[in-house]
Amino acid sequence: MADSIKASNITWHHATVSPEDRSVKNGHQGAILWFTGLSASGKSTVAQAVQSVLFESGCQAYVLDGDNVRHGLNKDLGFSPEDREENIRRIGEVSALFCDAGFIVSTAFISPYRADRDKARALCPDRFYEIFVKCPVEVCETRDPKGLYQKAREGKIPEFTGISAPYEEPEKPELILDTATLSLEACVAEVIQMLQKEGILQA
Repeated sequence: MADSIKASNITWHHATVSPEDRSVKNGHQGAILWFTGLSASGKSTVAQAVQSVLFESGCQAYVLDGDNVRHGLNKDLGFSPEDREENIRRIGEVSALFCDAGFIVSTAFISPYRADRDKARALCPDRFYEIFVKCPVEVCETRDPKGLYQKAREGKIPEFTGISAPYEEPEKPELILDTATLSLEACVAEVIQMLQKEGILQA
């Protein structure tokens, strides 16, 4: 879908509150934690657990979940390559707004295409952290809480990532979480350590 702006006679208005102002008040910087991986790899589970730890620590934190967003903002989109691209484009823009507002925002989306993830990164390149939730499709299938893999194998769900549609693994993610071997607590600890190391959180 086109990236050009269709509207005319619009002007960018600069904010009176700076990102630095928000960082001082919040006690942390804004950031985007982009969790990507196959269905049932553990993206939402880890993202929600990270949010809980951050929230309990007094941080401004929020999770944009793939299924939840498709109930509202992206309810007009399906799962064709074009719709997937637009799905991630919109989430990238919303994530950038949250980041600008000083939030540590986590996105839990399959986001199967590298090019789409790169476009999202370009919106906040200095505060974008791609987190590859790595899990073999065979393990994801054994979890399959929604029964989606079985339906995909039966041909009932077309264009299902990992079965009948491709997933392009990140080439240089900021963090890899192997959820087939790591516990949830260990995954959360790695994310928090990364945020401290990057200066988003104060150690």
